[in-house]
Amino acid sequence: MIDEQAVRSFRRLAIVTIVAVYFLILVGGIVRASGAGMGCPDWPTCFGQWIPPTEEAQLPADYHERYAIGYENTQFNPVKTWTEYLNRLSGATIGVLIFLTAWRSRTYLKGDKAVFYLSLTVFGLVGFQGWLGSTVVASNLKPAIITLHMLLALFIVALLIYILARSQKMYLGYLDASKLPNKFNGLLVAAMLMTLLQVIMGTQVREAVDMIANEHAYIDRQYWRDDFPIIFYVHRSFSSIILFTNAWLVWKIFQAFDKTALIFKVGSLLIGLVSIAIIAGISLDRLGVPPVAQPIHLLMANLIFGVQFFLYIYLKYSKQ
Repeated sequence: MIDEQAVRSFRRLAIVTIVAVYFLILVGGIVRASGAGMGCPDWPTCFGQWIPPTEEAQLPADYHERYAIGYENTQFNPVKTWTEYLNRLSGATIGVLIFLTAWRSRTYLKGDKAVFYLSLTVFGLVGFQGWLGSTVVASNLKPAIITLHMLLALFIVALLIYILARSQKMYLGYLDASKLPNKFNGLLVAAMLMTLLQVIMGTQVREAVDMIANEHAYIDRQYWRDDFPIIFYVHRSFSSIILFTNAWLVWKIFQAFDKTALIFKVGSLLIGLVSIAIIAGISLDRLGVPPVAQPIHLLMANLIFGVQFFLYIYLKYSKQ
């Protein structure tokens, strides 16, 4: 029998870890949207220092030659440097939280060993993600590696959500899922696949936007839209299908459950996230690709998939 206090403690830590991972995704989006990816041209140090400089006078006179990749034609920018440094600090914090989560999961060796071993797997994946982050810098921000870096973050957070749900299945099992239509689960899976497809298309759009941004030296954003690829318009149109699919799922949840039910709150969160993602996407399209909208749009996409995945696992552990 697993100690109930240990279960609550693990739940709190797992939730904090998941929130922290999403925060890291947001920071990563800010880094990319602001062009701060090479704010620190070396790894794991930043200009050879563990605490980066705040002004150019703190750098050696030959820093352009010493850090040629990414800095041959760029003046030192403390905002970009510290933005990237915050990204790295967040990643290090995630590593500590993941380690603590794996350590706390030992309590499940008595009842559900999968929780413990999956937690260890996540810890290993985070280490690989850290190595991949160094590869991103070494490749001078190669788009394919950046995309892989982001997709791995999506997989890590999904695995954390599964671990959290599995560790709390004794509580999730009280839900009476028979109130939902028979086709609900199938459409939910379809919605998850749509979200993944949308994320993949979104990464291609982001790669194109990165190249356009470089061509415009990250200025004249109002003209970027003229160079958007066809995949952008497919990505934009597909969002309406995602909206209507998720709206149907949430509507059925609202019809079947009381406002106090956890699943009702999850449904409310889902439709809210979809709405914010679409608004952010519209602003990117119509307002000249504002920098603040890019990381928000990315974060919403990741949160949407996470909530859909949690809902799927929730229903798997419920009474059918």
